[in-house]
Amino acid sequence: MSLIEGPLRVVNVGLELFAKELRAEGVEVVHVDWRPPAGGNPRLAGLLERLEELDQQEG
Repeated sequence: MSLIEGPLRVVNVGLELFAKELRAEGVEVVHVDWRPPAGGNPRLAGLLERLEELDQQEG
């Protein structure tokens, strides 16, 4: 019994290297260039969250 039936198709989020490696193996890949909000900086992410909350209160 095979876990995967049919051709493998992948959505890759983040590191493009994974998408490149899969493509090299003949896998159909859609790459999404995603990065964490504020580049992963927790302080900046907190400030952005507070701004979003203020925006929702005004809207």
